[in-house]
Amino acid sequence: MTGTVRFLLDGEIVTIDDAQATASVLDLLRYRLRRTGTKEGCAEGDCGACTVLLGELDGDAVAWRAVNACILFVPMLDGKALRTVESLSAGGKLHPVQREMVECHGSQCGFCTPGFVMSLYGRSIGSAGTVGEPVADVIAGNLCRCTGYGPILDAGAAVPPSPCDDSALVATLRALSPQVAGTGWFAPRTADALAALLVDHPGARIVAGGTDVGLWVTKQYRDLGTVIFIGDIPDLAAIGEDATGLRLGAAVRYTQARAALARLHPDLGELVRRIGGLQVRNAGTIGGNIANGSPIGDMPPALIALGATLTLRRGDARRTIPLESFFKAYGVQDRAPGEFVESVHVPRPSAGTIVRIVKLSKRFDSDISAVCGAFAITVGGGRVTAARIAFGGMAGTPARAAGCEAALLGQPWTEATVEAAAQALGQDYTPLTDARGSSAYRLAVAANLLRRLWAEQSGEATSVLDGALADG
Repeated sequence: MTGTVRFLLDGEIVTIDDAQATASVLDLLRYRLRRTGTKEGCAEGDCGACTVLLGELDGDAVAWRAVNACILFVPMLDGKALRTVESLSAGGKLHPVQREMVECHGSQCGFCTPGFVMSLYGRSIGSAGTVGEPVADVIAGNLCRCTGYGPILDAGAAVPPSPCDDSALVATLRALSPQVAGTGWFAPRTADALAALLVDHPGARIVAGGTDVGLWVTKQYRDLGTVIFIGDIPDLAAIGEDATGLRLGAAVRYTQARAALARLHPDLGELVRRIGGLQVRNAGTIGGNIANGSPIGDMPPALIALGATLTLRRGDARRTIPLESFFKAYGVQDRAPGEFVESVHVPRPSAGTIVRIVKLSKRFDSDISAVCGAFAITVGGGRVTAARIAFGGMAGTPARAAGCEAALLGQPWTEATVEAAAQALGQDYTPLTDARGSSAYRLAVAANLLRRLWAEQSGEATSVLDGALADG
């Protein structure tokens, strides 16, 4: 499964004639290009030791984003620019970020240092997801076992953002003719081309950001068969926003979607902030998270609670379904062979709707949910007139809490009603027990999230509920 890929490394064209569909950029850098500053720590996009910057044309400029090289496949470099930690000190002169890491004693064993430097360098040039963000949020996808992070935070704060001049790169990037196919892989540039490909290759594996599929290769050693990369399809990267709500193309990355989702409701923006680290959000897509059907994906419960609909396409035929009906069972989605997720529409919550979205995990940053709860409740005349409640981590799929909703609907918005609805969650879900939490814990915190929501809305003291939520 090979094909030619061309990209820019420090402004110079690199040609890979035998680009394998699932070869990692990390291995390419270390073993073929001898860029050994990029490290392998986890091979699953968690530690950030392999952080590099990927640049692509954005009008007359180059838009940069920090990504994890360990789960980035080589064909995804085609037509783009790449910078590694070696790029910063070409000629032997340290970049200000490197200099401040030295001055602030931000490195001890040094293994994680190149990844931190690249994340902070991205912040220094205003790369995706960094503008206006605290240094701590920028490096949340980088792990260090030595320093306690304080010196690294100091180093980052010492280098103010200053956009770089990439004018010389623009013309060279424009001259690169994009590859649309290799042996065993395709990289269509339009949604129509993707639809046609999937009719001919209905069993092909679609890869958008690779933040999940990448682990199938690096951890499970799976053969993905024919691969179709969709990260360079502008049709699928569109964001539409109007009075009715928000329409997101399937290939919209989380970093791109965050501001629009936050305008829809602040809790959505905060939820995106906690999906992986910045490198994951710079690669992972809205549609990929949905299409993979993970029971612990963070965005589906929130979108289900808000009444989102999903548009699927096969060839020229489209159908739109409620998002909750897409998830049939663990690992099973309502998607026919050759069909793909094209977009998702999220209605704008009405002014009277109470919306709360909460992610519970063992650590705040870059962690997988034990439970993710989403509530959209409308109260009128003292009674609950509408209720949509969904959870992730409670079943084999993201799912609505039908019994809980029924216990609320038409009832007075009182503590007694909420308590009955909280108890009904035991009939809605039978959670599993795993490393992230026991079944009893998950049921307890799910119920406590609803109790807490009522306490916040009614003005009751929440200190006792906060303790119950934390203790489960």
